[in-house]
Amino acid sequence: MRVIVTGSRKWSDDRAVNRALERVFDESGPFLLVHGACSTGADHYARVWVGLAGSLLGCKEERWPAHWGRLGKAAGPERNRRMIEAGADLVLAFPLPEGSGTQHTIGLAREAGIEVRVIE
Repeated sequence: MRVIVTGSRKWSDDRAVNRALERVFDESGPFLLVHGACSTGADHYARVWVGLAGSLLGCKEERWPAHWGRLGKAAGPERNRRMIEAGADLVLAFPLPEGSGTQHTIGLAREAGIEVRVIE
């Protein structure tokens, strides 16, 4: 199973990320965790989870960093599009009201027919 985590860089509830990932594992067993490789927020907590608990459970990680230096402000949306186009079975979204990147990814996933779970 391929699971994308998307969320605000300001997301601060690590337990919500952990619970969501543990639920996916309980439902499907080991999975591939895909994230945007941000050093803060939901991506960070997902990376920590897969590095600790997830790796013990057989989960793997795939990082999709944005190319900010090359693409500027277009880097985030371009990265989100590439992650969705690569395919997924599920998107776990951790949005905050002030962010648009997570909403963009949610919209792309829904257009692609990918199940989206929004955790608020």
